[in-house]
Amino acid sequence: MTVHDRVFADSEQRSRPMAGASATRSQPFAGRRVVITGGTAGLGLALVRELLGRGADVAFVARKADGVVRVAQELGRSHGVIGDVSNKEDIHRIALQVLGALGGLDILINNASDLGPTPLRLLADTECEDFERALMTNVMGPFRLTKALLGSLAAAARENGGAVVLNVSSDAAVTPYARWGAYGGSKAALHHITRIWEQELASSKVRFISLDPGDMDTAMHAAAVPDADISSLKRPEVAAREVADVIAAALRDSSSEIGVTRVAEGA
Repeated sequence: MTVHDRVFADSEQRSRPMAGASATRSQPFAGRRVVITGGTAGLGLALVRELLGRGADVAFVARKADGVVRVAQELGRSHGVIGDVSNKEDIHRIALQVLGALGGLDILINNASDLGPTPLRLLADTECEDFERALMTNVMGPFRLTKALLGSLAAAARENGGAVVLNVSSDAAVTPYARWGAYGGSKAALHHITRIWEQELASSKVRFISLDPGDMDTAMHAAAVPDADISSLKRPEVAAREVADVIAAALRDSSSEIGVTRVAEGA
């Protein structure tokens, strides 16, 4: 397969132990298979690094081939998949390549996001195409990818005692900020369907978590709020540790009432 279809950091696929009993309470990510969308920058890249460091087998998805190649070469143990979650035609190819790389899936992190128009605009001034792009990336992408991978997640939950789908949200999903209409509206939809997934699949041991990581020092935040005080923003590495801790808690006790989780206020 060409680099435009899939990038593996390793020259050969490694044997991958299933999580099962080997994932102890002190090492909930040992042997766990994780995919992260939007994994070449910001929080996504920080999550790839954090979860690799915790012993997970990690695949990441991003649109641009050069970014995927760069991160795969830099990190060495990760699996890069080139694809656009906002594009319906890419979803099944992404899912097949993720499962081919990892041999199954325990954790899906839907992190890829789109702000909509920048500079941010009032809803009345937002072009339909800009709103549609945000909806396709922030709602339909996670929805379609979750559907495509749900069978593998459910199988992992049965075999290993639990699986997790974490959707990266925002306080803009629940607070009506002016000029954040496309982003906030799409994240509100994602936030709510996460809660519905959790209700509908409560007996499956696949946990669904909607999480706001807080205001972070990322290119996306700079595009949204160019005059922000960077010193007041959370580092993506800090947010990644917090996100990983939330997932670890869900894996340790798949029957716990984690549901919709917020670790910090912020967009």
